[in-house]
Amino acid sequence: MNILLSVAFVLCWSSGFIGAKLGAGNASAITVLMWRFLPLAVVLVAVAVVMRSAWRGLTARDLTRQAVIGVLSQSGYLLSVYYAIQLGVSSGTTALIDGVQPLVAGALAGPLLGQYVSGRQWIGLGLGLSGVAVVTLADAAAGTGVVRWAYAVPLLGMLSLVAATFLESRSRSRVAPSVSLTVHCATSAVLFSALALSTRAAAPPAEGGFWVAVAWLVGLSTFGGYGLYWLILRRSGATKVNTLMFLMAPVTAVWGALAFGEPFGVRTALGLAVCLVAVVVVHRGAGREDTAVTAARGEPRENRWTRSAGPA
Repeated sequence: MNILLSVAFVLCWSSGFIGAKLGAGNASAITVLMWRFLPLAVVLVAVAVVMRSAWRGLTARDLTRQAVIGVLSQSGYLLSVYYAIQLGVSSGTTALIDGVQPLVAGALAGPLLGQYVSGRQWIGLGLGLSGVAVVTLADAAAGTGVVRWAYAVPLLGMLSLVAATFLESRSRSRVAPSVSLTVHCATSAVLFSALALSTRAAAPPAEGGFWVAVAWLVGLSTFGGYGLYWLILRRSGATKVNTLMFLMAPVTAVWGALAFGEPFGVRTALGLAVCLVAVVVVHRGAGREDTAVTAARGEPRENRWTRSAGPA
């Protein structure tokens, strides 16, 4: 079951880069993001009004925390990705910069969460970064027409998502995934609508391709990628879910080949293979060495992971 969830997460999350490229061909990043979240937020809020059981017992502090997480993990992250692509940074290069996230999260997991990161897992993280670099390094070097500061934009988004991940992992409150998704999407809808209205970018284009991109992003990226991200985070912890991010750059290359006819060469295949090996190393390392450490401490394994992974 965990393997299937991981595969679905990687496919859906990486599809967001393709959806962003589809939308960028028809409208500005702010316009796409506004119309991605505004109708979705209306539907989710309506559902929440009818199904109130998941919201019982939540305090204003719980909802405020979820709103902040939504600003970091959706608004900040997605705006950086879309804006970078609009500036001319390719989807592969954006995915490469996002691919550094596991190393940042892994380095911070110990001091912030008390979550053990084994030597075997660090080897896997290093392999993953190598695989991502193999796939996207040539693409990054080819972007000579892009202003240098544009490459810092997706970096800021990556840091925003890391911050959201740790804020959620440190939370002791149990918040249902449906509640989290509703609050995050509503927060994003308000922010992006305000930005679009203030910059006179709220009007959607007449092209049908724009709405195809919006439907793509809502179905695959929001419900699929974003929803599965938090589900796997809560089940498996920050290190494991962020390791899967190593697969985004090479899988995005596959999406690009299928959707836009972009070349898929030997280096892309090699990078994908290295990333797959990295994921296996990290997950097996967690299973073996984590068990040994918890046994030495006399602490049940499930309790330690529950504390480090946040609410179930």
